[in-house]
Amino acid sequence: MSQEIIDIVQNYLTPNIPITLVSQGAEAVVFTTHVHPYLPQDSNKTGETKYIIKYRPHKKYRHPVIDQQLTKKRTLGESRLLAKLYQIDGLKVPKLIACDQYNGCIWLEFLGSQLPDNNGFSNLKHFLWWNKADPYNNVVKESLLKVGQQIGILHWNDYVHGDLTSSNIVMVQDKLGVNVWNPHLIDFGLGGVSNMVEDKGVDLYVLERAIISTHSAFSDQYVEWIMQGFSQVYEQHGATGEKKLKELLKRFHEV
Repeated sequence: MSQEIIDIVQNYLTPNIPITLVSQGAEAVVFTTHVHPYLPQDSNKTGETKYIIKYRPHKKYRHPVIDQQLTKKRTLGESRLLAKLYQIDGLKVPKLIACDQYNGCIWLEFLGSQLPDNNGFSNLKHFLWWNKADPYNNVVKESLLKVGQQIGILHWNDYVHGDLTSSNIVMVQDKLGVNVWNPHLIDFGLGGVSNMVEDKGVDLYVLERAIISTHSAFSDQYVEWIMQGFSQVYEQHGATGEKKLKELLKRFHEV
């Protein structure tokens, strides 16, 4: 991680706002902070509440004007999409708190977990590795069924993720059950509206390949459970849902 990027974000936030680096991707850098973008700092006296700051850094290989326009467009587009997705019944995505499209920053709800050695995060990839000693237990099965259901809800409402890897699904421990996990879809920088079976099929294909590449020994069963949960969403909508499901699965297998 370039110290220059960290300094840029710190200066943008002012030195009084502490940040902790979480991850760096091709398009964005993710930090956590205990400070809300609008509320006074003393509103979080215990320091228990965290927030996510997603920052799109300047790309030096692009013309400054073009880079600024792209940053504004993508930051605003992701924020608008998240705001719409958050209102869909049953779909779990992080809550949008603030958007600064001019500086390429999005503030989001922090989705925490209790898995060890991952900075309070547990994406699906980590979750499956954590359960590798007993890969087919009921907790894994129920969790993967829920993953499929989340994707099904997303697709049924004619939205696609665009980069649906196991790293972009966060597993959040249910407050009422130690071994109950609720998947949340994150990182919609490439997401959008689409009713095309090709786009939805690609979402499923990308997730399948991600699971095969990191959990190859158990991937057949894992993908089967995900697709069971996915199918359940469509089957709940009767003949219309079953027809759409058939078309989508056909395209998924063709991909």
